[in-house]
Amino acid sequence: MKLLVNIDHIATLRNARGEGYPDPVEAAQICEEAGAAGIVFHLRGDRRHIRDEDVYRLKENVRGKLDFEMAASEEMLEICTKVDPHLCTLVPEGREELTTEGGLNMETVYNDFKGRVFPALRKTDVEISLFLDPNTRDIELAHELGADAIELHTGTFANTSAGKQQHELTRLRKAATLINDLGMKVNAGHGLNLENLPDLLETVPHLNEVSIGHALISKSIYWGLEKTVKAYLETIEDFYG
Repeated sequence: MKLLVNIDHIATLRNARGEGYPDPVEAAQICEEAGAAGIVFHLRGDRRHIRDEDVYRLKENVRGKLDFEMAASEEMLEICTKVDPHLCTLVPEGREELTTEGGLNMETVYNDFKGRVFPALRKTDVEISLFLDPNTRDIELAHELGADAIELHTGTFANTSAGKQQHELTRLRKAATLINDLGMKVNAGHGLNLENLPDLLETVPHLNEVSIGHALISKSIYWGLEKTVKAYLETIEDFYG
């Protein structure tokens, strides 16, 4: 299983002062040098953190996997096909939300994705991942569309009370098993940190990649990026060797 680092909040810090630093591309390079398998970024419609110029520079400089998180707007589809990342992760996006608050509702987006979004992305070699809650019907509809991967939304597990975490882990375990049985890759992300990651790794099978951003970047304020990335990798290696 691989660790991908989301560097959005390096850009958030940069944008707070309108200066040219800290540079998310430099941060991405440090993360990769420390052992991360790739980089995740979310180009939002309001450009609240990552900006267009960051996207193209990341494409030029990231040596490992590049995961472009985005809403399925015409603007983002055009940018994604130009940039040609390794992976496009389609996520819901609300203008007022602080961060992505849940998975896609596949019943709502299915027809649009089938008629407009998937055909546009299938003109490229970009793999398509859908950000979903661990719901059976959503996963089945994603399979019908021909998704290459599912990124399971782990935010509910990460943010619920200790007494309810086992229930959420069971949902994630069953969802991961179904995704794997249907021939899609199992990714996971949202709200993961050094404290809850071991429980996820111990319970949820078939994990291909985990995407971790806010907690990792926050800890790096104290530890530095290199040490923090290595700490996450050590946690992963404790389970996978």
